[in-house]
Parts: sequence; C-alpha cells; structure tokens
Amino acid sequence: MASDPFAQLLVQLRKKAGRTQDQQAEAINRASGRETVTRREINRYEHGENIPTNHTLTHVAVACGVPPEYLHQEASMARARRRQRTRREEEDHDDMKRRTVLELGAAAAAEPWSRLAHALGKGRRIDAGAASVLAGRAAALHISEHTLTARQLQGAVVSHLDAITAALPWAGEYQRDLTLAAGETAALAGWVAWDLGDHSAATEYYKVTTDCANAAGHPPLRALALGYASYGARTPHEAVTLLTQAAQDVRGPGNAAAAAWIYGRQAEESANAESPTAAMRALERARVAYDFADYTNEQAWVRFMTPYRLDSLSLSVYGRLGRREISETANEAIRRLGEELPDSGVVVLGDLSDALLRGGDMEQGVDVASQFAAAAEARPNTMAKERARSIAARLPDRERDLLQRLRQLAA
Repeated sequence: MASDPFAQLLVQLRKKAGRTQDQQAEAINRASGRETVTRREINRYEHGENIPTNHTLTHVAVACGVPPEYLHQEASMARARRRQRTRREEEDHDDMKRRTVLELGAAAAAEPWSRLAHALGKGRRIDAGAASVLAGRAAALHISEHTLTARQLQGAVVSHLDAITAALPWAGEYQRDLTLAAGETAALAGWVAWDLGDHSAATEYYKVTTDCANAAGHPPLRALALGYASYGARTPHEAVTLLTQAAQDVRGPGNAAAAAWIYGRQAEESANAESPTAAMRALERARVAYDFADYTNEQAWVRFMTPYRLDSLSLSVYGRLGRREISETANEAIRRLGEELPDSGVVVLGDLSDALLRGGDMEQGVDVASQFAAAAEARPNTMAKERARSIAARLPDRERDLLQRLRQLAA
C-alpha cells in the first residue's frame, strides 16, 4: 500500500476508473498520443518512488477525469514533502485534498452526462495552460473521429468529458471556453454512443451539449447536437425539423462550413422524405454557404466538411432522387479524390457507391463499393458502418464476397 498521500491519490484514481496498472498506462498513453508510460512506471508512481512530471501529470488528469491543475498542485506538495518542509504544509495539503474529494464525490457517482450537468454554472479558477490543454484535447478528439471507430474513440471521449466536468467548478475566467469544450466533447460522446447502439445515452449527451450551448451563448454548438441527433431521428420529416432548427443556429460569419453541412444534411433528409424541391433548394444553399467556408479554421467539429464531403452529400441527394447529375458529379468526385485517398475519402466512396446503386448503375456501383470496402477496412471510422449497411442492402446477391465484407464492416 502506498504511504505518500499523492501516491495514494494516484492509486485511488486508478481504482476509481476500474483499471489495472497496465490499463492505467494505456489510458495515459491514449491521452498523450504517445507510448511513453509503462506499468512499471505506474507502479513506481503509486509506491511514491517517482513523481510524474507536470507534462505527464496533465495526461494522467485527462485519463482519470480530474483537473490537471489539481494533480499539479498535489504533485508540488508531494515534492515539498520530499524536501522535508514543515508539518503545516503537510496538514494544508491533507485538508485541501479532503475538500476536493468531497466536492467531486457527489458528481462522480452519476452518469457522465449527469456529472457534466452538475458541474455547469460553478466557478473557480484554473490557469490558462490547463484550460488550453482541455479545449485542445476536445478539438483533437473531433479530428481523430475521421480515422477511428466508435469503439476506439469511446474510452478517450468519456475520459476527457470527465476531465472537463471535474475542471468546470474551477474554470473562473475560462468558464465559457471550458463549457464550449464540454459541449463539443459531449456531442462526440453522443455520436459514439449512437454508433454503438446506445441511443438513450446519445440523447442525454445531446441534451447536455444543448445545455452547454445555452450556458455559453453559442448557438452553433446547439446546431452540432441537432445535426448529430438528425442521424438518429425516427423519420426523415423529424430529421428535417431538427436540421431546420440547426440552420437557424449557424447563421452569421465564421459558421459557413457548419452551415454547408447542416444544409447538406437537410437536403439528404428532404430527399428521403420524397420532397425533391426542398432537397435541391437545401443542396443549393449548402453549395452557396461552402463558397464562404474555411473548414480548416472554423470549429474543429467541422474539419470533416472538406470539398470531398460536399461531393458525398451531393451524391447522396442525387442518388436518392434519381437525378441525372449523378454521373457528372460521380466522375468529378473520383477525379477530386485522386490516388491518395484523404481522410474523408472513405465516406465519399461510400456515398458514391450508394448513389450509383440507387440510380441503377450496378456495374460502377459494385466497383466503387469494392474500393469503399478496401478503404474502410484499412482506415476504419465512425461513418463507415452506416455506409456499409446501406450499400450491402443494394448490392446484387451474386456479389457474395463483397456482401460479406460489407456486413462485417456494418457490424
């Protein structure tokens, strides 16, 4: 059993997360994006033999769902004890730790979305560095969604949501920044939950994203929740209603990429609802909005909205409506993709194949479906599963091998 209070804290955080020392090392490495921490190092930390550097402590905090500055402060006190400072310093440390544990205890017992809702509105100070790390991590998770599956993302997203939740009571002047980061992370957690089949959890996460948007006075964040929720709507008409609301939230400068996505999705669902005029009108709005978009410099959660993704939305609409523009758009999409498939290329190939099959071009549709399956197997992501399921439903029965590959992707 660890004898030093800081070492004990590290043990408690690991056990609270339900991890072995090996799993704790893996969680910290996921948070840092580097394979630098081993089980042996975790064991040394927990026996008071070593104290992590501040850089490593930030990743420990993210992995365990506590404010980075909290661990930095605790580690600083542990180092002070090593230098044999006064008994008063040790007593102050113990008292602060008890207060912090009591404050976090009530929220920690609830589900992640409840913990976040509980933390909203409280205000104490954290430093600029910690706020920047937490907000930056939220953005990085949205970007990694382009190349990772929901299962791969789940642990990192929930862990980071816990970290922001624990930091919010200390946010101070960074309250709005962390509230936005919390809302973005909750939205991604909802998307992951939906992709994994936990639709009730997805709904709760989206509600909290909306709460964060309202608390921060930032309507585009509410549009993110509505846009994600539209994929799980019970009917196309319900999805169109959600997306119409979202379109109101992305008006104004700095939101052009988000507006293009929302209008493109509105076009898709209008086509599903057999409203061709509304679908083509929404698609035209998406194109006009995209003329003003800079997806690399707007919110991190619209980084997926590349020119290729606009192609895929157009193809999706044309395929659903049986429009003759599909052939020209398909050729342009293939030309734009080139030989080096970009991150969003998997989704584009999926939409292209689906559109061709819907339009009756079985030969080219099957050929692109084979390219899609190979790309999705090599570069799995959260969007590939739904595409695989849709394509498999339209492939001719003779394509048995390809059907099996697509069904495995869909599962």
